[in-house]
Amino acid sequence: MHYRIISLAALGLIGTTLSAATLSSAARAQDDAPFITLASTTSTEQSGLFGSILPKFKEGSGIDVHVVAVGTGQAFEIARRGDADSLLVHDTTGEERFVAEGYGSERQNVMYNDFVILGPDNDPAGVRGAKNIEEALTRIAESEAPFASRGDDSGTNRAELRLWNVADIQPSGEWYRELGSGMGPTLNTAAGMDAYVMSDRATWVAFKNPQNLAIVFEGDDALFNQYGSILTNEERFPDLKHDLAEQWHDWLLSDDGQQAIGDYRVDGQQLFFPNAGPSKAK
Repeated sequence: MHYRIISLAALGLIGTTLSAATLSSAARAQDDAPFITLASTTSTEQSGLFGSILPKFKEGSGIDVHVVAVGTGQAFEIARRGDADSLLVHDTTGEERFVAEGYGSERQNVMYNDFVILGPDNDPAGVRGAKNIEEALTRIAESEAPFASRGDDSGTNRAELRLWNVADIQPSGEWYRELGSGMGPTLNTAAGMDAYVMSDRATWVAFKNPQNLAIVFEGDDALFNQYGSILTNEERFPDLKHDLAEQWHDWLLSDDGQQAIGDYRVDGQQLFFPNAGPSKAK
């Protein structure tokens, strides 16, 4: 077995506090290879990226990566308890805070894509005519068209809430549905109820149940979606697998890792764009 991905939805553990023992039991591989536990996002799992790149890393390093696929906020919680060796998430502000608070030793940009606004193809709120994301969200709110929010403190949910704030809107009422679910289940719900929804583009492209959903707004610079790799702090968590995690982190930033990320495609579309480099959080 070359990799193992643990989805909390599949395990029935959404919203629960995971102990190190729970993670170890859920992630146990069927071979004796060395491994690390990576706290990452549902978007990297549900887009299929890990299924493509983890075997390549294992082939060169001999190291398994056991992915715990959760929202970015829960990934931070897992790592703060010392239950993950490394993180790959997408909330730069939260990532830099994680490092500044002493939980991480280094954060590096790894790749990016963008968010898109999806909605019923007939676009009842007229979002396609919006000049920017603020106007797009204003049209949805003023029309009280159904909007499905992940509501799970994920990187996508955090970005969505920031955008509502920029538009000076506090979404509430029956039209705004906070689901508390990952990106794939949220898309399924939005498709079933003909609701608007914000998604990372990668999960949307890989999504197999679009029904009447279509991209109704895209291209605003505010929809940029950066992913970062974080190493946990060895002084704070001396018992974690820092040497193995550093090999994973360095591979993501290497030419081979960046090539593997850039090569991943679904239906001919590149889903993630490599941009390895430092951030101000060190």
